[in-house]
Amino acid sequence: MELEEMQTVWSEISNQLDKQKKLTDKMIIMMTQEQYRKKWNKIAYPEIFGTIICFGMAILIFLNINQLETWYNIFFGLASAVVLIVLPILSLRSINKMSGINFYENSYRDTLIKYTKNKKQFQSLQKISYYLSFLLIFLILPVTSKILGGKDMFTGIKNLWPLLVFIPAGITFFVFFTKWVKKCYGKNINEAESILKDLESNE
Repeated sequence: MELEEMQTVWSEISNQLDKQKKLTDKMIIMMTQEQYRKKWNKIAYPEIFGTIICFGMAILIFLNINQLETWYNIFFGLASAVVLIVLPILSLRSINKMSGINFYENSYRDTLIKYTKNKKQFQSLQKISYYLSFLLIFLILPVTSKILGGKDMFTGIKNLWPLLVFIPAGITFFVFFTKWVKKCYGKNINEAESILKDLESNE
């Protein structure tokens, strides 16, 4: 085989190897991205379910707004409805930004910067959500009392014992449920971040 023929063959082999490497790298990135999105889907699916419940409660409040009668009950009703609508939307939007990070179109450095920025926004929003959800317990209590029980919590309830039982019980449940959700979310976030960092070895 002449030198020119050997060079041609070697060039073809090099091109094929280069194409094979690029294809392999692309497949690795695509598989990594799929694993990353699955971790965020474990957060997104419960949030979607919670959003449906929140929207249903907000609709129930709007449909029965006339039953609230007094200005303060109407205020509590509208405030509750706003929280029930706005918080889930912001949460799903933040999760969508996190899961929608494209590994293939961006360099590893750009991907990591974008991830870090979105993660901080997500965690800040989660903190705000916890505080507003805690506030929602007190906002929605007189609303549900009026809509479901037909009683004004501030004037129509003579026996306060149910409130003294349900409010502490609701707060206790909220605290433990919040800690459990935070733990589950944190686990999936850490695993998603670990998947992202593993991508650096393939760069």
